[in-house]
Amino acid sequence: MSDIIHLLPDHIANQIAAGEVIQRPASVVKELMENAIDAGAGNITVNIKDAGRTLIQVIDDGKGMTETDARMAFERHATSKIASVEDLFSLHTMGFRGEALASITAVAQVELQTCIKGCEVGTRLSVAGSVLDSVMPEACREGSIFSVKNLFYNVPARRKFLKANETEFRHILTEFERIALVHPEISFTLRNHDTVVFELPVSGFRQRIVDVFGKNMNQRLLSVEAGTSLVNIKGFTGRIDSVKKRGGLQYFFVNGRFMRHSYFHKAVMHAYEQMIPAGEMPDYFIYFDVDPATIDVNIHPTKTEIKFENERPVWQIVFSAVREALAKANSVPSIDFETAGIIEIPVYNPSSEGKINVRPPEIEVNKNYNPFREVNVHRPADDWKALYKNFENDRTEALLPDPERPQQKEALFTDLSNPCYQYKNRYIITPLKSGLVIIDQHRAHIRILFEKYIRNIACRQAVSQKLLFPEMVEFTAVEASLVPLLADEIKFLGFDLAPMGGNSYAIQGEPADASGGNTAKLVREIVTAAIENGAGELEKRAEKMALSLAKATAIPAGKTLIPDEMETLVASLFALPSNGMTPDGLTVLTIITDEELAKRI
Repeated sequence: MSDIIHLLPDHIANQIAAGEVIQRPASVVKELMENAIDAGAGNITVNIKDAGRTLIQVIDDGKGMTETDARMAFERHATSKIASVEDLFSLHTMGFRGEALASITAVAQVELQTCIKGCEVGTRLSVAGSVLDSVMPEACREGSIFSVKNLFYNVPARRKFLKANETEFRHILTEFERIALVHPEISFTLRNHDTVVFELPVSGFRQRIVDVFGKNMNQRLLSVEAGTSLVNIKGFTGRIDSVKKRGGLQYFFVNGRFMRHSYFHKAVMHAYEQMIPAGEMPDYFIYFDVDPATIDVNIHPTKTEIKFENERPVWQIVFSAVREALAKANSVPSIDFETAGIIEIPVYNPSSEGKINVRPPEIEVNKNYNPFREVNVHRPADDWKALYKNFENDRTEALLPDPERPQQKEALFTDLSNPCYQYKNRYIITPLKSGLVIIDQHRAHIRILFEKYIRNIACRQAVSQKLLFPEMVEFTAVEASLVPLLADEIKFLGFDLAPMGGNSYAIQGEPADASGGNTAKLVREIVTAAIENGAGELEKRAEKMALSLAKATAIPAGKTLIPDEMETLVASLFALPSNGMTPDGLTVLTIITDEELAKRI
């Protein structure tokens, strides 16, 4: 029997590694930016074209490489960051496996220009498909310029399954933000098709967060700090009044590296317990500084899953630090608006020998004055009764079927004199010919509004009412990059947005259903809903945005409704082709038949 086990060629091994390390263009951005940081760069620039499909270029002013180092950098498991097994337990660099560049060159065409500091001549090197094309000396700037072109050009299946440009660029923004947030001592620039998306100067941690997510973040952050022998924690958490249902900015960093950690996330959420409504999420940016020997980052190729040696004690420290920050914020006495208007004004009294007497001001009120009474106009006092009687007659004629008029549908209610009842200001109970129907008023209105908004988007109808005073809304860079893509859906939902430069927009119009609400918050919520679903999927994107707006503007549970409002709500619900469930699968109504009632009594 012949031998069947053999070594894989390098180019195949590299492509296998690339499947784990390089999942999408954002992975290339992450690996190249981390290499620039490890090279001691003070300024890093990222240029993107076609969401990374055509070009990903990372420029740094780090220490650069010699020609020999430049050649070796693209070999698999070649690295300058570890030399022995012991080094794995004292990592101070972002990269250490030596797989990133080899994986990138296996699936892309890569060009490197590099020059070490103090030299006039550097090296230009080209690699494609793990094959070295050329190496030549070249006059270039100090540092390195990595240009990754035609990503996945030799793996068509991987290129085919990339998402839309907007989705892929959103992932690039996410990786860029994660690295920029933890290195405020480095200036970063991100350009997309020569348009500057981010230009972040050197700053502190708080200012870097504000620069990335907008100036409104500054007033929403509370400082978090704790120092122990196990871990030093610093960072920021969100105020209680700034929590939101979706789109929370939640970041953990350990020793300058972004990480995901569901266990520590529970510690933060536990600190907010009973302070925020269920389902709401706070923002937080928490930085851990620990002994590298007490953590293991060598778990997953993306290096975002990190194992802590002392997870339980660290959990308690995180919980206590966040709880203390919230307690300090709530220590300031709040204003009692019920009594804030009751003040006593000092009044000078000359008979009190220069003393000041304090008494409330006297206000004369003419109790006989009526601003609605017209002079010399005599109108019978009972005129309104006749007017109301005529209104009731017209309403009854509209509700009662006309025997001479063809009926499209049978009457919805069997008893027009008392068709609807409201139970606990949440449910509407109304009789049907076959029994009773119990309707959740909030969910019913969500279903009605959702169908209305989807119809407006499909028919491209813009139903908007102008605002007397436009309201400003500021998006994050991720959101602002996608707002032009979502412009049609936003318009046909009833919002009129005008760009004001940067990431700011002026809201000049809003849907009639949203009148009186927080318009800026509504716009942010529907944009966030679209981002969470993936901006490239048009139909699902529109549904997510319509559902988000419907939930925000629907009649809330607990609101008292008058009979006419209940009748209109029920009639609108039963006019829909699908009315039993909300778009996200919650029950809207339950029918109890006469037979079921008879069995229960």
